[in-house]
Amino acid sequence: MTQDVLIAMQKDSSSFEPLPRPRRKNGYLALLVLLILLAAGAAIGFSLRLGERRALARETAVLAVPSVTVIQPQREPAQQELTLPSTLQAFTESPIYARTNGYLARWYKDIGSRVERGQLLADIDTPEVDQELMQARAARDQAQAQLALAKTSAERWETLRKMDAVAQQETDERASSYTQDQAALASATANVRRLEQLESFKHVYAPFSGVLIRRNTDIGALINAGNGGSNQELFVLAQIDPIRVFVDVPEVYAAAIHSGLPASLELPAFPGQRFSGKVARTADAIDPESRTLRTEIDVPNRDGRLFPGAYAQVHFGLNVSALRLTVPVNGLLFRAEGPRAAVVDPSGHVHLKPVIIGRDYGTEVEILGGLEPSDTLILNPSDSLEEGQVVHIGNRAEHA
Repeated sequence: MTQDVLIAMQKDSSSFEPLPRPRRKNGYLALLVLLILLAAGAAIGFSLRLGERRALARETAVLAVPSVTVIQPQREPAQQELTLPSTLQAFTESPIYARTNGYLARWYKDIGSRVERGQLLADIDTPEVDQELMQARAARDQAQAQLALAKTSAERWETLRKMDAVAQQETDERASSYTQDQAALASATANVRRLEQLESFKHVYAPFSGVLIRRNTDIGALINAGNGGSNQELFVLAQIDPIRVFVDVPEVYAAAIHSGLPASLELPAFPGQRFSGKVARTADAIDPESRTLRTEIDVPNRDGRLFPGAYAQVHFGLNVSALRLTVPVNGLLFRAEGPRAAVVDPSGHVHLKPVIIGRDYGTEVEILGGLEPSDTLILNPSDSLEEGQVVHIGNRAEHA
């Protein structure tokens, strides 16, 4: 039975196929592919993170460099009209004082009166001077009488001396007395003339033709000789034809100013009108404090329309050879060390240039030195800008 079982088992076993061996090679390949995919994913992720980090660094670097708006300075024309403020002045203006003491008896001309040279302006009552003059004339008459007596005595004693009737000493004394009396008469006469001249000052006359622009006295007022006391000036007389104007011309235009140069005045009281004149003279020297040239313009004023003290704008037509530029006011930095312009070079570096400011046009200013027409100027520069700082040029603005 046992043998039969064994035979049956062998038959059964022969009917089954043998089991396949494990596929180790395929498993290794799949694992390798998986590892490659994981490595590739890690590399891609690292690459993406690195790219993002680099992009962030680039963006941070770009944002760290400020972007600025720039503008080019504008060149002013060589021929232009120069306008300067000024105040009209009388060609001649003189205060008139009294030369004698007394009381004002009468005045004949008031403010606004046009007077001619030598015309009577006022009379002064001078009782003290009148009395002194009378006393001086009496003293002169007395000296004249003494001189006549001394002359007669000297001649008589000279005759007696020739007759040897008197001593020479007595004759010399009479001659000396005559000489002294001559000197006394001359002194008395000079005193009379002085008082007569002083008394003539009781009449106040106009020293030149003009207009009375001020009267500082009235009838009965105490008059003091000279320019002392409470009532100093009696009148102020002004010659207003021609009218005189003084202006301070900036140094950059000084070379174009000369005698005979035409000029015109524009006054708020006469809108749309101009009054022509000419440069009469200049100081021929630059004021070291204001860096200006003092210039005088004379303007005819026959009809008297122009008044001394009025405000005026003086216009010159000049040919200026110096380089002058115009920039916006917001294109400058105003610091303690002076005005600066922030200029960008081609490499993007900032340079703070000191500039010399000329005229102020409101939104723009004139630059007389420190800039070139080719300079690139930063508009609205930050107060924190420093020399050599790197900036990025953004928009380019144009002058308004």
